Amino acid sequence: MALKRKYSKSVGDIIKIKSDFFEKNEEMLKLSAHQADALLLQPKRTKCKICHNPIGADAGQKVLYRSQRMSYFECPVCGHINSEYEDNEDFASRVYISDDYLANYSEDDRQKYETRRDTIYIPKARFLLDALAEDGLQKKDIKLLDDGAGSGYFVSAIRQLGVEQADGIEISEPQVQFANTMNGDDILTQVDAPDIASIIGTAKVNVISFIGVLEHITNLDDILDAVMKNKNVEYIYFSVPMFSMSCIFEAAHQTCYNRHAGGTHTHLFTEKSIAYMTKAIGFEEYATWKFGSDMMDLYRMICVCLDQNGNADLRERFGSRFLPMLDELQEVVDRHEDASEIHMIIKRKS
Repeated sequence: MALKRKYSKSVGDIIKIKSDFFEKNEEMLKLSAHQADALLLQPKRTKCKICHNPIGADAGQKVLYRSQRMSYFECPVCGHINSEYEDNEDFASRVYISDDYLANYSEDDRQKYETRRDTIYIPKARFLLDALAEDGLQKKDIKLLDDGAGSGYFVSAIRQLGVEQADGIEISEPQVQFANTMNGDDILTQVDAPDIASIIGTAKVNVISFIGVLEHITNLDDILDAVMKNKNVEYIYFSVPMFSMSCIFEAAHQTCYNRHAGGTHTHLFTEKSIAYMTKAIGFEEYATWKFGSDMMDLYRMICVCLDQNGNADLRERFGSRFLPMLDELQEVVDRHEDASEIHMIIKRKS
C-alpha cells in the first residue's frame, strides 16, 4: 500500500483563537501546575504506556529530560515517552471531573464555535474524507464514531462536509449539552467512562476517530483492544502529541505555560511508538498529515519572556519580523519529522 504523507498548514487565525496562551500565561501555568500536583500524587510508572516494557529509574533507565517538576523516560523497546508518574483513574478524576474542564476548552456562543470549527477542524475532516475517497470510500458510505468528542467540533465539521452518519461520545455532560445546543441537533451522546470500551467494541461503524484523545485515556489497552476486535472498523483516524521541538522549548522556558508536555499530557508519542501500537492492533499506516505548533510555541515563549523582562516594545518589533516567517519555519520542522502533532489514518490489514 502506497504511503500518503503531507506536511504543514498555515497558522492563519490560530494565534487569535489561542490568544489565552499569550495573554494569560500566569493563569495557564498555574492550571498546569495544579494538574502536575495531581500527577505527582500518583504511583510511579513501572510499565511503558504502549508496550508495557519496564520503565523508569527503578528499571535502570536515565531520565530523558525534566520539565515543570516532571521527569520523562524514553522506552527502549517502542520509543514512547513516559512521564515518571502514572496517569490513572484518580489522576483523571482530579483533572477532568473535579476541574471546570469545559471552561478551558469551549466557546460561549455559536459564532465563536463555528469559527473554531471552521478554522481548526474542517481541515482535519477534509483530510480524512479526501484520504478515504482515494481508497474508494465515499461520504455516503462512511459511518463514523468520534470518541472523546469534547464539544463536538470534529463531528460538526465532518457533518458540515456532507457525512450524515457521524456521531460522537463524550463523558462530560456539560460538553455534550453545549455541542448539541451549538449544532441544533443531538450530535453527541453522554457516556460513562467504564462503558466506552463496550460501545466501541460493538459500534456498527467503519471509521473511529480519536482527535486529541488517545493521550488522555487511562485504560488505553482496553480501548485499543475493543477497536481491534470490532471487525466493522476499517479505519482509525487519530491525532496525538509527539515528542518534538516544543518539548525542548518548554524545558528551556520554565516560566512559560507548557502547552504540549505536562498538564494532562502525561506521555508523548514518537514515530516508533505509533508504529508499535498500530502493528499491535492489526492496522497499518495509510495516510499521515504532520503540522506542528512548535514555531508558534517558540514565538509565544519569547513574547512572554520579553514581557516578563520589561521589553514589551521589543516584543512588538520581534513579532513584526518573526510572524511572516512562522509558516516557513514550521514547514522545515514538519518535514524533518519533528512536529509537535501528527494526524494519522490507519487501515485494518486485510
